Amino acid sequence: MSDANDPNRWTEGPEIKASSNQGGGGDWAERQMTSLLQASLQEQRRARRWGILFKGLFLGYLIAVLVLIRYDGPDVSAMTDGQHTALVELSGVIADDSDAEADLVAGGLRAAFEDEGTVGVILRINSPGGSPVQSRYIYDEIRRLRGLHPDIPLYAVIVDVGASGGYYVAAAADRIYAAESSLVGSIGVRMDGFGLVEAIDKLGIERRLLTAGEDKGMLDPFLPVDETQQAHVQGLLEEIHRQFIDAVRDGRGDRLKDDPKIFSGLIWTGEQGVELGLVDAIASSGQVARDVIGAEKIVNFTPKKRFWENLFGWFVSALSDTLATHSPIELR
Repeated sequence: MSDANDPNRWTEGPEIKASSNQGGGGDWAERQMTSLLQASLQEQRRARRWGILFKGLFLGYLIAVLVLIRYDGPDVSAMTDGQHTALVELSGVIADDSDAEADLVAGGLRAAFEDEGTVGVILRINSPGGSPVQSRYIYDEIRRLRGLHPDIPLYAVIVDVGASGGYYVAAAADRIYAAESSLVGSIGVRMDGFGLVEAIDKLGIERRLLTAGEDKGMLDPFLPVDETQQAHVQGLLEEIHRQFIDAVRDGRGDRLKDDPKIFSGLIWTGEQGVELGLVDAIASSGQVARDVIGAEKIVNFTPKKRFWENLFGWFVSALSDTLATHSPIELR
């Protein structure tokens, strides 16, 4: 048996067993057990502290999400005492997944017209255009609200850009104002696409497309252009363009100059827009509220999308942009 003073004696199984019969063996085992228990308790406490921390963070996250989901923008009910000019903003691309979608803008306009203190409404536009459908929805809602509230004027004020679909909407207003350097007009329709026929031939790629319906693969970028299909799409664009022109003429009336270039898709400055009858005068929102409407106090009725709606819209938009082979028909 190894010497009791040998430091290596605890590393061998038989010696450990033998040493348990010696006087100090029980103390050693007890110390080892105590050390293990203390380590286990410390680990449990550490795990409990981390668990509390993570639960607290998760609870805070849920509370933040619930607040963002329920937040719809400022509550204007407390700010509408007395007479005021109601403001609704149309900013960005007009599309059904943006802050410039028809439902949001129309909702803000309805709230503005229905408020008892509203003496005039300003639709402040800063948009290059977008969906012809969404633009028409807003145009029609403006005309409807003006008919229901004939004593409350609605003025469109173009900031940086009021082009294409943005101008489509503005044409429904009683009057249109802009800055000298604002961009207005662009009364036209477009549809973007691309062709990769020669590219896939050079790369040795074979295009396989299965459809039910002889024109279902219309304007496929990997196939040669079909002249019949192209003519059909061109007819669609011209029809939407005609609808756009009719809306502008109905809204602007005899204020428009007799110049065919107005409807060519060209854009103009605000100053040129006044000369062509696309714009009535040069003024800002504050000037219109103070000098035209006569109510300098402005109350913003612009609604905002909920956080989860924006998140879902971003996802859908990104997915559609990824899968699309050509753009939808647009007024911009």
